[in-house]
Amino acid sequence: MKLFSAVQIREWDAYTIREQGISSIDLMERAALACTQCISGLLAQPAEICVFAGMGNNGGDGLAIARMLRQRGYKVQVYILANKDNGSEDFEINLKRLSETDIPVTHIRNTDGFPPLSPSSHIIDALFGTGLSSPLSGMAADLVDHINESNSIVYSIDLPSGMFADRPTVNHVVIKSAHTLSFQILKRSFIFADGSEYAGKIHVLDIGLSKTFEENEPCDFILTDAGFARNRVRERTAFSHKGSFGHAAIIAGSYGMMGAALLAVQSCLRSGAGKLTCYVPEKGYAIMQSTHPEAMCKVSGDEHIGRLDGLSAFDAVGAGPGLGRFPGDDGLLGQLVMQKPSRLIIDADALNILASFPQYWDQLPSYCILTPHPGEFDRISGVKANDWERLNKAISLSALNKWFILLKGKYSRLVCPDGKVYFNPTGNPGMAKGGSGDVLTGLLTGLAAQGYPAADCMIIGAYLHGLAGDIAASRFSEEGMTAADLANAIPEAWKQLLPDQG
Repeated sequence: MKLFSAVQIREWDAYTIREQGISSIDLMERAALACTQCISGLLAQPAEICVFAGMGNNGGDGLAIARMLRQRGYKVQVYILANKDNGSEDFEINLKRLSETDIPVTHIRNTDGFPPLSPSSHIIDALFGTGLSSPLSGMAADLVDHINESNSIVYSIDLPSGMFADRPTVNHVVIKSAHTLSFQILKRSFIFADGSEYAGKIHVLDIGLSKTFEENEPCDFILTDAGFARNRVRERTAFSHKGSFGHAAIIAGSYGMMGAALLAVQSCLRSGAGKLTCYVPEKGYAIMQSTHPEAMCKVSGDEHIGRLDGLSAFDAVGAGPGLGRFPGDDGLLGQLVMQKPSRLIIDADALNILASFPQYWDQLPSYCILTPHPGEFDRISGVKANDWERLNKAISLSALNKWFILLKGKYSRLVCPDGKVYFNPTGNPGMAKGGSGDVLTGLLTGLAAQGYPAADCMIIGAYLHGLAGDIAASRFSEEGMTAADLANAIPEAWKQLLPDQG
C-alpha cells in the first residue's frame, strides 16, 4: 500500500473526479455512505449519535453521514463548530440537504455552547481532516478537550481531528478516537506512535478512488504485505545444492552473552542459507558446537572474539549480537570493515561500537544494513524527540552514507539510500524482549548470503521476523513468548509466506 502525503491525497480526489466524470459532492456522498455502513456495523443497535462537524469538507462528510444514519433509524444531533462565516462549497450543499430533515442542528459559537457528554455517548468526529495545516487552538482546541474529557465513544472521519496526516502530532490537542474511518489508505501518521495512540481501531474504507492514480503516482513510503514480500522470494530449483544458497558468517557472542549468538545462529540456519560459519570466543565454542551442529566455528580470543580472519570468503557477514564492550573493541570493528565483506549486517554491540568510533563510517560497504532499535540509533545520530525525527535522520544518513537502515519497532521502517521507506506490518508487543533483534540479524544475514539485494533482505526478513513473532504469540501469548519461541516459529512463517510449499 502506498502511503501518500496529504497533498497527494487531495490530488487523488481531484484526479478521481476528472477521470470518473463525477462532482466532488458525489465523491463526498460515496465516502459518507462507506462511513455510514461501517458505523452501522460497529453499533449493535440504533443509538443516539452526536455529530461534531467543522465547516470544511471533513465537516461536509459528517453532515452527509448524519443524514444517512437518520435514514437508518438512528437518533442524530448535529453540532457545527461555527468558527467562520461560510463553509466549503460541499459543506454548504450538505448543510442545505440536512435542513430538509428532522435532524436538530446547533451552531457552536462559544464554549457555552458545548453540549453535555458522557462515556455512553456515541460521537462522530468530523471537525478537521487532512487539510489541517496548524495545531488546533482557541475554541476548536477547547471543543476537542471537552470531547476527550467525556470519555465518549468517538468515531473519527478520515483521521482524528487535530492530527496531521503526514507530519508529527506531538504535544498537540487531538481527538482520542475509539475508531478511525480512513478513506482508501492508511494515513502516514497512523504508523507512528504519536498518531496511533489517538486513532484507536483503524478501518480503511474503499471509496472508489482512481486505481490509475494509485498505480502511477510515485510514492517513497510503502506499507508492505505478504504479497509484497512473497514476490521477492526466489524459487528454488530441483538441482540446487548448498553452494547455491551462499555461505554466511555470524560474528557474535562473548562470555555471559552466548545466548544472543545462539539466537542469531538459529535464525540464520532457518533463513535458507546454504552454509554458516560462526566466529566465537573460546568460552563459547562448546556451547555453539553442542547446540548447533549444523554451524561451523572459527575460534579466537578467550572471553571476547579476537581475530577476524578470512571474512572475504563469505557471501554475507552479520556482526553484533552479544559481542559485549571491552577495551580495544574498536580494533574488532576495524578488522571487520577493513576486510570489506561484500554484504554486511551490523546490529547490537557492533552498532554501539560504531557509534563510538564514527571514523569507520566511511569504510562500511555500500550494501551495509544497520538494524538499530531507537536507543542504538540515537547513539549513532544524536538523541531525537520522536520517531518522525528519527526517520528523517535515517533517510538523510542512508542517502549520505549509502547505508540501508532498518529501524526496529512497531511498523519497522526499512530505509533505503534512494529515499524509499518500507514499513513492515507484522509483529506484536510480545517481541519487545531481549533476543528478538538477534533473531532478525540472523535472518537478514542468511538472506543476504543467498544473494538477495539489501532492500529485499529487509522486506522479506522483517516480514518473516514479525510473522514468526505473531505465530509465537498465538501459541504462547505475548506475555509468555520468548525470543527462542520466535526463532523456532520461522519455519512456520516461511510456510505461511509461501503456502505452495506447505
